[in-house]
Amino acid sequence: MHSEIDFEVPTWNQVYEMLLSLAEKIRKNGIKFDVIVGVSRGGWPPARVLSDLLDNPNLANVKAEFYLGVAETKGFPTLSQPVSAPVAGKKVLIVDEIADSGKSLKLVKEHVIKEGATEVKIATIYYKPWSIIIPDYYEKETGCWIVFPWEIKETIRKIVRKSGEKREFIEEETSKLVKAGTPAELVRRFLKEILRERIAEAD
Repeated sequence: MHSEIDFEVPTWNQVYEMLLSLAEKIRKNGIKFDVIVGVSRGGWPPARVLSDLLDNPNLANVKAEFYLGVAETKGFPTLSQPVSAPVAGKKVLIVDEIADSGKSLKLVKEHVIKEGATEVKIATIYYKPWSIIIPDYYEKETGCWIVFPWEIKETIRKIVRKSGEKREFIEEETSKLVKAGTPAELVRRFLKEILRERIAEAD
């Protein structure tokens, strides 16, 4: 079993710097958004930071589910939680961490428009060139699988699940994570916890 996935692992500081730049782009665009909608779960951290940087406390949530594992999807996204605040007659900024396939963002945008928003824009930290949605604001284009600071353990859990108990695959993928910038001590800690959990589940 071998994976051709390349990881990119931005640090908290790098993510914050990109969000500072993103906020500046949004301000220069001149639109005063009434509501910021974070796409659960990955869009929550950047949405909260942008709420601070744009001095906009009006945060809402929407949940679209798509990914099963690292680079594995269900084929189509589903909206499992509608937008949590009224958006009718309002200008809405949808925030997610990345536009990958773009399918979830397309679904969320269509939902927010259906709920009556008068203007809808999308902001993401990263954008992948094959996305069917090009965000109105984004910081970096990439073809890598991005591992954000808030999802390191989750990523390792998905690697273990995908491995089918093949230790060689786990070692190969986690060493790629470390090479990409994930602290080795953190990888070892999470891997140990996850493998211990799996042993306990099997008993």
